[in-house]
Amino acid sequence: MTRIPRGAAQFKWRRQRQAKARRWPTLNLVALMDVFTILVFFFLVHSVGGVPEAHDGLVSLPESVADRQPRDTPVVMITRETILVQGEPVVAVDTAMHASRGEIKPLWAALQAQFAPDVTADADREVTIMGDKSIPFVLLNRVMLTCKRAGYGSISLSVLQRPSGAG
Repeated sequence: MTRIPRGAAQFKWRRQRQAKARRWPTLNLVALMDVFTILVFFFLVHSVGGVPEAHDGLVSLPESVADRQPRDTPVVMITRETILVQGEPVVAVDTAMHASRGEIKPLWAALQAQFAPDVTADADREVTIMGDKSIPFVLLNRVMLTCKRAGYGSISLSVLQRPSGAG
């Protein structure tokens, strides 16, 4: 009978442990792919796609069958209660309606603050107006006049795109 030296079991365990330590570390790709998938879905859901949004349903836009998407310009939003520039409240609609004829002074000042004075010519500046479809035309006309006098030569009205076949 052959005799196993004392401590041979310890040596065998130590050799196995050293063999495991020499292996290359691995990277768990499943968890990494889960994180990237969640990020992709997050960015897809929260991307706007270049179209200004009506915040919190404050503005109900009219429909159009136009094909071109709007460019990224400063946005004047006219809700039923407030006029906003780039999401910041500027003046109440009641105040704007009952003010003296002509331009709306607080709106003019907010639009002037949107650009540097000598960056582009007046004809090159663009602004997008998002007006609720229930606002009176008189108010929309005064907002457009104010935009023109504030130095914005190109005024776009934002609408919802309707399929071209719908009546």
